[in-house]
Amino acid sequence: MYIPTSFNVSDQKELFAFIKANAFGQLISSIDNRPFVSHIPFLLDDDKKTVSCHLAKRNPQWKNIENQELLITFQGAHDYVSPSWYSSAGVPTWNYQAVHIYGKATLITENKALAKLVEALSNTYEASMQKPWQPEYKEAMLKAIIGIEIEITEIQGKYKLSQNRPKADRLHVIEESIKRNSIELAQAMKDTL
Repeated sequence: MYIPTSFNVSDQKELFAFIKANAFGQLISSIDNRPFVSHIPFLLDDDKKTVSCHLAKRNPQWKNIENQELLITFQGAHDYVSPSWYSSAGVPTWNYQAVHIYGKATLITENKALAKLVEALSNTYEASMQKPWQPEYKEAMLKAIIGIEIEITEIQGKYKLSQNRPKADRLHVIEESIKRNSIELAQAMKDTL
């Protein structure tokens, strides 16, 4: 990903927190020399420096996934920025937050390990529910999916939040973003001031 210096985020702790907060990502690989994408939730293991997920066995992406470098993208808050919000000349642009992970995959096929992965994913995303779902897995359900653990070999972060503009312009972009109900983006911009 192209990352100008002013937009670069390299703090691993911050990037890991971003992934956890924006865990629905895009798993990108190649099938027959063509990009292939699956949009799925991921589970980050900070200590092991891995992300895990599962795919339906009918999804062809898993079949050669161990033989290539993978790209996983995570996107946070984003919105349009009008040059009319600046006090000096500018061009239309888009403010956004993105994190990219590169890595190598290992398939999880053993039923006990696969059940553990699905349980961890369910527990993570059910934790905020008033009445969390308690998973009960049947053998047939596990046979329909394949687990994937991806070792992170590189991580990149880009927060393009008008940091290249004067402070007065940045404050006005925050104000306009709030008017557009882009509250999360406005807060991310405030965090860079």
